[in-house]
Amino acid sequence: MKKILLTFFILFFTICFSQENDILGRLSSLNNNGKIWYNIDGYSVTSEDFNNVYDEKGLKKVLKKHQISDSDIKTKDEQITRNNLFVSKQQKISENNFQTNNYYFVENNNKKITVIWFIKTGKTDKDTEKKLVNLIIENKIPAENFVPMKINSINFAGRNIELGNNCYWTFLNTVQCPYLGEMNWSIHKTLEDAKEAIENQLNITKSQKGGKVISEEMVNVEFESVETRAKKVVYDFTGMTSALAGISGGKSLTIYYVAENVRNRNVSCVMSFWNNDQINPETKLSPLLEKLMKLK
Repeated sequence: MKKILLTFFILFFTICFSQENDILGRLSSLNNNGKIWYNIDGYSVTSEDFNNVYDEKGLKKVLKKHQISDSDIKTKDEQITRNNLFVSKQQKISENNFQTNNYYFVENNNKKITVIWFIKTGKTDKDTEKKLVNLIIENKIPAENFVPMKINSINFAGRNIELGNNCYWTFLNTVQCPYLGEMNWSIHKTLEDAKEAIENQLNITKSQKGGKVISEEMVNVEFESVETRAKKVVYDFTGMTSALAGISGGKSLTIYYVAENVRNRNVSCVMSFWNNDQINPETKLSPLLEKLMKLK
């Protein structure tokens, strides 16, 4: 009997560790002055501690800060290891796209409130959300999952890519390299989810005012040494009033949307460059994009 119980506990903890490790393999984190950002499965996630006691009075103040009204439905999630309130809200961001905002108001070790806020366009995954909430509230996110604020290189799906001193985060997993290109990416549980993520980004791009899509085509590429297909879109700002075009000084933006399995990781990636960026006439790509992709 003791042998059976021992085998059961070994199996149980092996499964739990495997599930936890699977999430950590897809997770990027960034600590920005006490507010922590996370990227996983196309989610943008923030975690922030508040100096309010986890009680009715404290919760009321923090809920109000996040524009949660009395009429919004609040539930307790029994799979979260601490006292909590869960609130879900949706907002329309384009004709066919909705953004889901899932909030977890959790009692932390100091008996105060930690707010973990998940934002995603498209399908959400409550199982992943709950597992990540538990890892965050129990301080189980390893140091190696955190990226530095200043970047000379990035870990892109398991490969280190040197960037130099010119690049910076505009958002977690979104890198801007002036006149060299820009990219954003996420690692997903499934390839289907990665494909949905780039489709959602494309639809949102098309819905933006201040510019227009002048061409859209599928092209053959080699992305991180994997032969695949990418959606190429040219977005034109000629004659348009746009803050984005005004900052860059460019007139058109070329964007590549790719979803592929790379080094056993399901990656969604959107890469772009302006017409006035440095573009290699042989590769027809900017320096940043050349580090990831070749046109076939």
